Amino acid sequence: MTKLTVGVMVGSLRKDSINKLLAKALEKIGEPQFNFTRIEIGEIPHYNADLESENLAPVVAMRETMHACDALLFVTPEFNRSVPGVLKNAIDWASRPLFKNSFAGKYGAVIGASPGALGTAIAQQHLRNMLTPLELSLMGQPEAYVSLKAGMITEDGTVNDSIMKEMLENYIEKFALWVTGPGVSRVGPFIPVHIRASLTAK
Repeated sequence: MTKLTVGVMVGSLRKDSINKLLAKALEKIGEPQFNFTRIEIGEIPHYNADLESENLAPVVAMRETMHACDALLFVTPEFNRSVPGVLKNAIDWASRPLFKNSFAGKYGAVIGASPGALGTAIAQQHLRNMLTPLELSLMGQPEAYVSLKAGMITEDGTVNDSIMKEMLENYIEKFALWVTGPGVSRVGPFIPVHIRASLTAK
């Protein structure tokens, strides 16, 4: 059976980001089921509609990577009770231009880590609010708000904590069911409701 390709978008640019570690752990756990590819967002300029027609190389590369993926996994930190600006910026670019939304028809999931007890809960909710209108079918359960302490995950993605490992294995198992289960379908290009109504009327 051919493995599905999952694009992983990490909302942190920091070299030693704990969310990059979390992404690496999820990729290692899910390796038997998926091919993972990172979606690079660090070189993307601030969104400006005036630049949409210029085919900027970092934006084109991001979109091409996303279009080649069957599903998307978002791994987000929490900055000031929301998602990092770099992640919101990438979402704005990927959702444009109209009728070429890179999220439409794909299945996805959200997860994130912080050193604190809340484990990015608020940022994840904000991220879900952003992604829901883009015709990306997000996994509802299990939610995973990861409180990640030093040493739980090594640099190569090995999970040393047994409880953490069980949680992440369950998350990947449910994600696999979400993106490959019965009834999974791929919808067409994203067309806002008011545009659809206008097209139907003609």
